[in-house]
Amino acid sequence: MKVCGFTFIRNAIKYDYPVVEAITSILPICDKFVVAVGKSEDDTLNLIKNISPQKIEIIETVWDDSLREGGRVLAVETDKAFQHITIDYDWCFYIQGDEVVHEKYLPTIKEAMEEHLYDERIDGLLFKYLHFYGSYDYVGESFKWYRNEIRIVRNDKNIYSYRDAQGFRKDDNKKLHVVSIDAYIYHYGWVKDPRTMQKKQEDFNKLWHDDQWVDKNVIKADEFDYSNIDVLKKFTGTHPKVMQDRIEKINWKFDYDLSCNKMKFKDKLKLFFSKLGCDIGQYKNYKLIK
Repeated sequence: MKVCGFTFIRNAIKYDYPVVEAITSILPICDKFVVAVGKSEDDTLNLIKNISPQKIEIIETVWDDSLREGGRVLAVETDKAFQHITIDYDWCFYIQGDEVVHEKYLPTIKEAMEEHLYDERIDGLLFKYLHFYGSYDYVGESFKWYRNEIRIVRNDKNIYSYRDAQGFRKDDNKKLHVVSIDAYIYHYGWVKDPRTMQKKQEDFNKLWHDDQWVDKNVIKADEFDYSNIDVLKKFTGTHPKVMQDRIEKINWKFDYDLSCNKMKFKDKLKLFFSKLGCDIGQYKNYKLIK
């Protein structure tokens, strides 16, 4: 069994992406890793080059910034990396620049790939998610956060990145058939210095909307206001080892009142039933094979 990781990145230093940690976290179970590095305003290219020259293969790209609808450019860049993977690999492990896998899940992930290697019904493997917000101590709990997504797909070039690169489809817009595995993706995209987060919000909304929408809807400020969140819960587990240095260097403080719950009643009801194993009205960009 051969596994190739893949991702895309641009301006990783400018926006403080933990992309080195992301790639490093799954590198032990990847035979190779393809990174589509977009032309950047910082030294992202050398950052990636210094990870692991033996396994990392870089393709340099230029983002089409005219694609300003629904984050489509992110899917285009994802596909550049995926299409570059040669046919001798069985599975392709996708991870975004702000996602990290805890080392405790690597045996489970490898075992799942081996178990389903020859099951042609299975297009990919579905992961669970933890979305950290404000600091490394809190995770989002409401339904604004996606709870599952595909992160391993077969090396089938009929598969492609969907919409804003959150998930995948195949052939003529068909959902992938997947099995769920007991492994989490740790999503750190909402844990940044408030100044960096504010800059990211102002710039990244331009990948989804035109200037008029951005001017009307994105608040201009020096720092991002993390207090505008519906509900969080305390994280009581451990972080991946590759994240330890980054966590120790945190230079801002975020405190959250756990008794504060701004969720609408219908969302509270949905959350209640989800904890009982019934996900009412949850969008699923996949077909689960029991």
